[in-house]
Amino acid sequence: MAGQEPDLDNRDPNDLNSHVQVMFDDVFGEPEGVKSIDCIWKNSYSCFECGKNLCYKIMTTLCGLCIALEWGCEFAMLTFHHVWCWTPCLRDFSITMGCAQKFYGTCLNCCITPCCEAFGSVFSKIKIQKS
Repeated sequence: MAGQEPDLDNRDPNDLNSHVQVMFDDVFGEPEGVKSIDCIWKNSYSCFECGKNLCYKIMTTLCGLCIALEWGCEFAMLTFHHVWCWTPCLRDFSITMGCAQKFYGTCLNCCITPCCEAFGSVFSKIKIQKS
């Protein structure tokens, strides 16, 4: 995706933030039997939308670039740690544990297997008869 321009029409193509999509109707609703004056309802809608959009635009103007830069650095550091630290560490651990598994498996096979075979041989001579 490097070098591509962002889609200015569809800014949430993966629906990451559909849970914060708030419209006037999601917040305000007059039940049957009570109604405000039509011009109040229409102007309340306009004030809600204007306030929401203006506040969002001011906050993104003041903070958006810095926050985007910080998150870019955060994910760069996360990628760096995985590529240069965690993955090699896990690979090292896997190789070491594979060697340890063979070592301890051989020790158990040498020490425990003869005992188990001896006990098995002893118990295999037992015969049970019904009388």
